[in-house]
Amino acid sequence: MKRCFLIGSILMLVVMDAFSQKTEKGQPNNGDSYFLMDLSYMNDAIFMGRRDSIAAPYLLPSIGYYDKSGLFLDATVSYLTSSEEQRVDLFYLTGGYLFNSERWSGGVTGTAYFYNDASYNVQSEVVADLTGLVSYDFKLAEISLYASSYFNKSSSPDIFLGAILDRTFYAMDKHLLFAPRFSVFAGSQYFYEEYYTTSRLGNRKSGNGGQGSGQGGSTDPGTEVTTVQISEASEFNVLNMELSLPMQYHFDQFILSFTPSWAFPQTSATLTTDDAVYEEDLKNVFYWSVGISYWFTLDK
Repeated sequence: MKRCFLIGSILMLVVMDAFSQKTEKGQPNNGDSYFLMDLSYMNDAIFMGRRDSIAAPYLLPSIGYYDKSGLFLDATVSYLTSSEEQRVDLFYLTGGYLFNSERWSGGVTGTAYFYNDASYNVQSEVVADLTGLVSYDFKLAEISLYASSYFNKSSSPDIFLGAILDRTFYAMDKHLLFAPRFSVFAGSQYFYEEYYTTSRLGNRKSGNGGQGSGQGGSTDPGTEVTTVQISEASEFNVLNMELSLPMQYHFDQFILSFTPSWAFPQTSATLTTDDAVYEEDLKNVFYWSVGISYWFTLDK
C-alpha cells in the first residue's frame, strides 16, 4: 500500500502540482483492477511555488480506472469556488502506467489540460504534460526522482526535475497513514512568462481590471501591458522547496485524505514590460487540500 500511496499521490499531485491541487490518492492492496471516485477541495492553486494574488480555491470531482496491469485513466473537473467567480475552470485527462516491486516503484503519465478562457490559474497557459517518476525504498526513507515536460500554448516547453524524500508511518492497525515529505523542484519558467502576459500587470483575462497582480507587484488597474518578458524564463533554476504532510485514513472502501503543505518559492522573476522593469517579490505560502475517495473493483 505504501507504493500505491506514494506513486498515486506524487504523480496525480504533480500533474496538477501540479498542481498540488488533488489530495493524495490511495488504492486497494489486493492487485485487482478498480475504479476510484474522488471529491477533493483545495484552498488555492499553487504550481512550483507560484500563485496568483487572487486565491483560486477548487472543488475537484474525479473518476478513474486503474487496471491491474498498471495502466490507468483519470478524468477530473476543477470547479472554481471563489467568492467573486464560480465556474468550471479546468477539465483534465490523465493516463499512464504505474509499477511497483519490493523496493522500486514509479510510473509515467500524460495529461491534457482544458482551461476556461477566463482562468487566472498560474498554469492556465499549459496545454499538456509528460511526467515520469521513479522511487527507491531504503526502509528508513524513500527517495523519488521526478522529471516532466510541460507544453505551453505560445512558447517553448518547460522542463522540470525534482527530488522527493519521504517516509510513511502507520497507525491504528495500518488504517491511518501519514508521510512527512520534503520536495525540491527545478526548471524553466516559460509557463510563468505566458501567465504574466495573460493574467497579470493589467492583462487580467477574467475581467478583474488587472487587480490580480500576483506575487510580484501590480500596475494601475486598466493599464494594458502587451508584452511581458521574464529574464529567467529560459534558465534552469531551483523554483520551489516544499514541506508537506500527506495523511490518509482507510476504512472499508473509503479513503479520507488531508494534506497541509508549505511552499518556499525560489528564484524571483525579473519582469520587463513595455515601460518598466519589476523584481518579483515571492512569498512563502501555506496551502492545504482535503478529500474523500471511494474505490470498487469489478473482478470477482
